[in-house]
Amino acid sequence: MSQNKSNIYGILAEYKNPAELMNAASKVAEAGYTKFDAYSPFPIHGMDKAMKLKESKLGWVVMAHAVFGLLFGLGLQILTQSMLYAHNVSGKPFANIPAFIPVTFELTILFSAFGAFFGMFYLNNLPKLHKSLFNSDHFAKATDDGFFICIESDDDLFADEKTEELLKSAGATYIEKIEP
Repeated sequence: MSQNKSNIYGILAEYKNPAELMNAASKVAEAGYTKFDAYSPFPIHGMDKAMKLKESKLGWVVMAHAVFGLLFGLGLQILTQSMLYAHNVSGKPFANIPAFIPVTFELTILFSAFGAFFGMFYLNNLPKLHKSLFNSDHFAKATDDGFFICIESDDDLFADEKTEELLKSAGATYIEKIEP
């Protein structure tokens, strides 16, 4: 009996080791699935490539915040010291750029750190207060010695039997349908 997509969150499959997990992730990506994720107790080098993930936008977010911090630091100091409250001390120039470097540097680092922190939260759709995978008692092994792939039911190619058969053919040792 086939379950409807709305009745389940997705299908969870466990694999024996990291090599089998990477092979399965590659097969799932080659089959055209896009809404799936791999879970392991440690990072597996090459998994991004096997899952055909796009490069992260976080670097650009951090760079944009760093440039904003640099411009804000310089602009603030030039505005306040050279225009609004200009005082000529010992004949020094009003826009003394070398004296502005420490504050500019610190604001560049501060804004880029904020960009990295909040950008990561935004790009990862955090915070997530509940994830349906935690309904599975078997999924607790993902933090110790389990290697899992979950294909979500809202993927365009998702079909219960077809998806389950793909995961079995990729070497899954355990398959479970996850309730929402």
